[in-house]
Amino acid sequence: MNEQPTSNCTSSRHTAHWLNKNCACSTLERQLLPKLEASDFLFSHTPVYLTEQQLRQIEDQISTLETTITSDDFAKAVLPDAPAIARIETGAFGMFMGYDFHMSSDGPKLIEINTNAGGAFIVDALYRAQDVCCWNGTPLENKAFAQTIIDMFVNEWRAAGASHPLKTIAIVDEDPKNQFLMGEFLLVQEMLEGYGFTVVIADPAELIFADGKLKFQELDVDLVYNRSTDFYFEKGSHKALKAAYEAQAAVISPNPRHHALFAAKQNLARLSDSEFLRTMGAPQTTVDQLSVLPKSQRIIDENADAIWLNRKKLFFKPLAGHGGKAVYRGDKVTKKVWAHILEHDYIAQEFAPADLRHAKCDGETDPQDLKSDIRVYTYRGKPIISAARLYKGQTTNFRTIGGGFAPIYVV
Repeated sequence: MNEQPTSNCTSSRHTAHWLNKNCACSTLERQLLPKLEASDFLFSHTPVYLTEQQLRQIEDQISTLETTITSDDFAKAVLPDAPAIARIETGAFGMFMGYDFHMSSDGPKLIEINTNAGGAFIVDALYRAQDVCCWNGTPLENKAFAQTIIDMFVNEWRAAGASHPLKTIAIVDEDPKNQFLMGEFLLVQEMLEGYGFTVVIADPAELIFADGKLKFQELDVDLVYNRSTDFYFEKGSHKALKAAYEAQAAVISPNPRHHALFAAKQNLARLSDSEFLRTMGAPQTTVDQLSVLPKSQRIIDENADAIWLNRKKLFFKPLAGHGGKAVYRGDKVTKKVWAHILEHDYIAQEFAPADLRHAKCDGETDPQDLKSDIRVYTYRGKPIISAARLYKGQTTNFRTIGGGFAPIYVV
C-alpha cells in the first residue's frame, strides 16, 4: 500500500477518496466463501470506501424515494399507464428492492431502481469472508442478516392478509438451473430450510394453478420469491403465476405492481421531474430532496432532435430492459444505434459517470482502475445489506477479472 494520507487529507471524505484511489488492499479470505459457479467474477478482493456522510446521503435518498413511490398520489399518477395486472393490490411490500448509485463529488447519483435485485445472499457471504482492512474502516455488514431475511419473508406473508403460518416457498425464475445466480438460489433455499420452511426452486412453467391453489408438483405453494424478469407475467410460461396472482391464491413478491411503481424506467423521468412531483401533490421538501436525481426524459418525436444534439451528456435505457441490456452511452451512439433507439421505447438519463476504484486482480502485481457503483438492498425503505460492484465496460457485468461484488468499508 502507498503512504497514508497527509495532513491535508484528514477529513473522512478525503480519506475515503484517497483510499479508493490509492489503496489496493485485499480483504477477502477466499477459502471462507461458499462454492459457487463463476465465483472468480462474483467476489472482488478489494473493498470500496464510503464516508458516514455519503452513507447517510444514500439512505436519505432511499427514504424519500420510498415515501414518494408508496404514496397514494404517486400510484394514482403512474398506474393508469401500467398494464392492468399492475393495478392489483395485494398488500405485499416487495422483497429485495435494489437501489443503484454512482458516487460523485457532489453526492450519490441514483442510476437505477430494481424490484428483484439479485445478489444479497452473495453479498452476505462476502462479508463473512472478510479479513481486517489495513485502514480503520468498518465493514458495512449485517450481522443479523439471516434473521432480517426470515422476518421479511414472514412479514410479506402477513402483510398480504394470510392468517395461517407460512410453510412453503418457491424461488421462481426461468430455467433456474442455467441462471448465472443459480448459486444464490441454493443459498436462499439453504437458509430458509434452516428455519423450517419447505423451499423449492422452480421454473414458472413448472407451476400449476388448480382448484384455487398454486402448486409445484403435489406441493401447495404459499409464497413465491419472484426472480423472473417477465415483470407482468405476459409469457405463456407464466400463466399459472398470473392466474394465482389475479386470484390472490399465493403471495408473490416482488410482483407486477411493485415493478410498475418502483422499477418502470419511465418513473426515473417522473421522479426527477420537479413539475411532475408538484402536480401529483408532493410537498416542496420532497421536490427539493429529489432534485439531486439525474434528470431523465422519455424519448418522443417532440424532443428527439434536442436529445440527439445533447447525446454525449446522456445515457440511454430501454423501457422494457433489465440487467444493463441494450443500454448505450451517448458519446458512443452512432446514427445506426440512434435509429434503433427511435424505433423502440427509451429514456435518456443524464450521464453520471461511475467512480473509479484502484483494485488489485488475482495473480497480478499491478493494480488497475475499475468502475464502481453502490447497490443497497432494502425492504420497506430500510437497508438489508449493501455492497459495491466493480467492473470494466459500459455497465456492471460480472465478467471482469478482479471485479464483482466488493464490500463497503465506512471510514
